[in-house]
Amino acid sequence: MRALHLAHVATRPREPRRPTVSDSTTTPRVGVIGLGAMGLGTATALHERGLPVVGCDIAESACRAFERVGGRCAGSPDELAAECDVVLTIVVNAEQVERVLFGERGLVDRFKPGGLLIQCATVAPSLAKRLAERLAAHGIEMLDAPISGGAAKARSGKLSVMASGRETAFAKAGPVLDAMAASVYRLGDAPGVGSSMKLVNQLLAGVHIAAAAEAMALGIRMGLDPQTVFDVITHSAGNSWMFENRVPHILAGDYTPLSAVDIFVKDLNIVHETGRELAMTTPIAASALQQFTAAKGAGFGREDDAAVIKVYQRLGGIALPEAANDGGV
Repeated sequence: MRALHLAHVATRPREPRRPTVSDSTTTPRVGVIGLGAMGLGTATALHERGLPVVGCDIAESACRAFERVGGRCAGSPDELAAECDVVLTIVVNAEQVERVLFGERGLVDRFKPGGLLIQCATVAPSLAKRLAERLAAHGIEMLDAPISGGAAKARSGKLSVMASGRETAFAKAGPVLDAMAASVYRLGDAPGVGSSMKLVNQLLAGVHIAAAAEAMALGIRMGLDPQTVFDVITHSAGNSWMFENRVPHILAGDYTPLSAVDIFVKDLNIVHETGRELAMTTPIAASALQQFTAAKGAGFGREDDAAVIKVYQRLGGIALPEAANDGGV
């Protein structure tokens, strides 16, 4: 297989005031389908940068949340598409992507030829290629552009975007990417490459979260103070970004989902299936997948992904820190 080479990396230094779209001669009308934690943050960041933004989500509460920050919502993907030049899909899985693009009242029904779809959901690279082909039949261009960084970076417009597609797609997407991302990695001219890179990221992220949970569980089981474990490891060679980011959720006993267990069950399954397509084993990712699957099976699927540590609580009898208000009046 021919190696993939990094074609171009566009990074933007942080400035006291980021330029808004009103500073430019081109102001695309943007739609964001999917107003969950990442989608709402991205839509809000785009709105604050001066882009005209329309949101869409099946949950009425998500639409109301966007409206409270000054945004506007459409009732369906096709209604949104009818008034937009560029549309982002920031939904949970491949099934949702399929539905919002090609299902009843889907985007393709009314998105004008020449429009651009920026597909941000994590999907299999093979699916990203098929989506681009199907959209092309409707005269719609696609940028395969998975995102990373979490809800906080989405809200501040500092995401990382792993993108591939034709030069014309990058040109159309420019003002939108400028407003939502701190780093845009241009990985090639064909859809599928961006999704391939995102799978590498998700393999590492899932493994690191599962490893962080196991390490904390071991420390607790040996009688170490959880806060002390965190303090020592974050200043030692065993630290990782995920350990430093997720273990505070465990210490606070707060599993409010920022990224849920279910997300890594899905993403690590995509890693597994892609490995099968390539006849390549991924044993470490498979082990992490089993832990997340066990957490889902135990009823923690919709909790924060740090809740994977609760598998060890169930099996090993460890006592996890409780939320500060547990048992309060």
